[in-house]
Amino acid sequence: MTGANKGIGFGIAKHLGLSGWKVVIGARDRQRAVKAIGDLKAQGIDVLGWVHIELKDLDGINKAVGIINEKYPELALLVYNAGIPGDMSVDSEHTELSDIRETLDVNFIGTFALTKALLPLLKNNGGRIVNVTVPSDISPYWHPLAYVASKAAQNAMMGVMAIEFQQSGTPVETFSVHPGPTTTDLNGNMALPGFHDIDTVGQTFAALINDGQRHQGEFIELYPIVEEN
Repeated sequence: MTGANKGIGFGIAKHLGLSGWKVVIGARDRQRAVKAIGDLKAQGIDVLGWVHIELKDLDGINKAVGIINEKYPELALLVYNAGIPGDMSVDSEHTELSDIRETLDVNFIGTFALTKALLPLLKNNGGRIVNVTVPSDISPYWHPLAYVASKAAQNAMMGVMAIEFQQSGTPVETFSVHPGPTTTDLNGNMALPGFHDIDTVGQTFAALINDGQRHQGEFIELYPIVEEN
């Protein structure tokens, strides 16, 4: 699981672990990964280890995939939670091209590269790919261009792959999950009405993973955004 060392990713890793899954953390910072592993193990969760994954480093992704194939050949669930927000403080007119490029490199290009490289292993294990994301529809309340564009591309990738897996009979399932408004450091720990905490989201996410149903190609909202009248 990428981005499992904090925030929503940590909550998901925690509740997947509490429900019986063995956890492998993908992170770009060793210190934070080690701390997360200690916190998870303290709660009785079976953490197999961590792999250094920096999604904007394509050579590093190939190295990480080699480690995963060697150390974790039973990988059957790949959860994408890692990503960067881009500059959320500016409107589209003032968004720098470099910010668009960097956010796409991490959230879309890097995610595609890692998915493509891990597909042979996931095929062997009849695995699942779950994308933690936001809707592609543009919200009038919150719409930072770099982030929304990168997630829309990511959503399209998962949707296209789901159709192709169905058409080709590939034994891999992929779907996207929108947690809904959640209090995290990405939004400055915002806690407005309708927001949920990390534990609530993690528990609901784990229940979805363990529901025994197929969700190929679905876009699932755990806690839909309630629009103002």
